[in-house]
Amino acid sequence: MRDFEEQLHFFLGRDNLTARPFHWLAMIRHSVDREFLEKLLNGDRLTTTRAITAVENETLLAKEILRLIYPHTGKAYRIGLTGPPGAGKSSIANKLARQYRQNGLRVGVIAVDPTSPFTGGAMLGDRIRMTDVELDEGVFVRSMASRGSKGGLSRKAADAADVLDAAGKEIILLETLGVGQSELDIAAAADTTVVVLVPESGDSIQAMKAGLMEIADVFVMNKSDRAGSDQAVTAIKTILQLKSQEDGWNPDIIKAVAREGKGIDELTAMIDRHRHYQEETGRLREKRIQRMTDRIRGLVAEKLRVDFWNEQRRERMRQQVRRVIEHQLTPYDVVEELLQEFQK
Repeated sequence: MRDFEEQLHFFLGRDNLTARPFHWLAMIRHSVDREFLEKLLNGDRLTTTRAITAVENETLLAKEILRLIYPHTGKAYRIGLTGPPGAGKSSIANKLARQYRQNGLRVGVIAVDPTSPFTGGAMLGDRIRMTDVELDEGVFVRSMASRGSKGGLSRKAADAADVLDAAGKEIILLETLGVGQSELDIAAAADTTVVVLVPESGDSIQAMKAGLMEIADVFVMNKSDRAGSDQAVTAIKTILQLKSQEDGWNPDIIKAVAREGKGIDELTAMIDRHRHYQEETGRLREKRIQRMTDRIRGLVAEKLRVDFWNEQRRERMRQQVRRVIEHQLTPYDVVEELLQEFQK
């Protein structure tokens, strides 16, 4: 009960809370439905921050927030930035955000960082690296913890992107960790996926091994003023020539030096070109349908997991595991027993 009260204090403010607890649920719905929703849709920064915090921490308010804002989403274009650690994804995000702002667009940035082992929050804090746009009211930057997601993209990043979408951001940049094969996470969450590489460390070979070649819509060879960049670009082009693209789009490779702003104009133009290509071919709609299908499946799976593993079934499993270890039962017998009880 105390946790619930603190959540309300954070979200609504202590002065707005009634002293009569049985009115709280109605008050949540009224506040979220009217005052909160209006502020969020108008892009109020504090309200946006509170909404994302509620979503990230999976508070009691999160589901109601997401339910109410959903009709106001779907307008933003989502761009994923992925690649090996140290490739300069944050620098690319910083310059892209500035470029889009110069074009008159409102930008949201979700930078997914490693989870701190002490606080459970984002450890690197990409906001400190967004130097070009940190004071721009038209840019909202949020660092989120990966929370154990092997793909580097927080489970809640898609929900946070919905909040930014509803808050009027027209471009949303999703920057993720670089952890190899599981970077498929970013491709599923983005409309256009940009893979950022650097010349050294054999990134072209690592990209091929990690499956980044399959998810990239655009490649950026960052730090291309370093030795070996031309050879790395040639290697990637050779790999791409050997692969057939199912959707007909052939990823291009852009040489950039992000810290100096070089190549950002070309990158922005290529992203726009990819967006128009998808819109004209219907690929964008197909991608978003698949994304929503996967998201609904994930929500159902999470709901079933929570509902299934109540204390009674946990205890029953603990009892039966001993019998499985002694070979009196098989694991499949225990699964069938638990499922049959759940389905009653």
